[in-house]
Amino acid sequence: MVLDLPHEANGMTGRADFTLVPGDGGDTLVFTGPLVVSTMGAVDARLRAITTPIARIDLREVTVIDTVGAWICCRVADQTGAEIINPCVAGARLIGALRKVDDRKPHAPHQPLPAWLRIPSEVGDSVVLFRQGSIAVLGFIGQMVLACGALLRHPRRFRYLALVHQMELVGVNALGIIGLMSFLVGIVIAQQGAVQLKQFGAEIYTVNLVGRLTLRELGILMTAIMVAGRSGSAFAAEIGTMKLTEEVDAMRTIGVAPMEVLVVPRILATVLMMPLLGVYSAVLGMIGGAFLAQFTLGIPFVSFLTRIRLVVPAYDVWVGLIKGPVFGLIIAISGCYHGMQVNANAEEVGTRTTAAVVMAIFTVIVLDAFFAVFFSEVGWG
Repeated sequence: MVLDLPHEANGMTGRADFTLVPGDGGDTLVFTGPLVVSTMGAVDARLRAITTPIARIDLREVTVIDTVGAWICCRVADQTGAEIINPCVAGARLIGALRKVDDRKPHAPHQPLPAWLRIPSEVGDSVVLFRQGSIAVLGFIGQMVLACGALLRHPRRFRYLALVHQMELVGVNALGIIGLMSFLVGIVIAQQGAVQLKQFGAEIYTVNLVGRLTLRELGILMTAIMVAGRSGSAFAAEIGTMKLTEEVDAMRTIGVAPMEVLVVPRILATVLMMPLLGVYSAVLGMIGGAFLAQFTLGIPFVSFLTRIRLVVPAYDVWVGLIKGPVFGLIIAISGCYHGMQVNANAEEVGTRTTAAVVMAIFTVIVLDAFFAVFFSEVGWG
């Protein structure tokens, strides 16, 4: 950008030059001619070779100046501490604009804090980020509650087909991998439990171990971890991509609430399917334990399953069923929340997807520990 008179009137066709005028406290650098990008190449090399102290940069005889010329003047002034004097109106505007964008002053090299200060600083930053994230999650939950209230008042707006589709994705499509995982986990529990109980001649209690662990803890917990990895990450990636491509903004433009269309069906589908997947996982885990007991402990397959009915209390089933909807709610909220936070670029989609899975699994495990203590206190231990 050139700010001055037309080329023919201001000597644009001349060449830039400078002279050093000695004076008290340092030399004065006097520029002459046009200070523009086409003339400053040769001058810049000579400017860099100056070693004498410069106190002032005089632009009185400059015929025209552009951004490159103004930037070079600012650079020399910052490097030498010189004062820029007598700029034309255009030069003063350009120099002022450059000063506002960047003061161009050399910054002192960054000195890392010592460890005894850096560690508390990082802890403090983490606490502040946790507080901000907690507030944002609470705000998201509030929006979800408002969306559910709006759908209760206007049930025709609810997307039933979207709910069925998400139930298929969360539940039906996950049966294979959850079933295989639960079957193998049941085998592992039975094998490790039998090895330890054999030292006391109590192999028969492997049935109790497998039955209670799968129904009460590992069935629903492993299912929640698997659903968080499958569906929680999918929710974050799908919604995040829609945010990135401005589909969510387009929904708002045409009067469709994204919370009602994208978030509520996914949350309901996960909450409804988690108890069923938890029971399915527990059953496959017990079958896996019975399969191993058939070949290593000599306990008949049918007898193993029959004994489970006798030794496992009914409240263990209720414990798993109560955990299911809570874990499903946590997983769905985590995935949808992080998906709705995507704003910048495609890289953030991956970052938010990872954060959604980590947040869901961590929260599920923390709540599982809370449930273990709670149910023990109420006599369901």
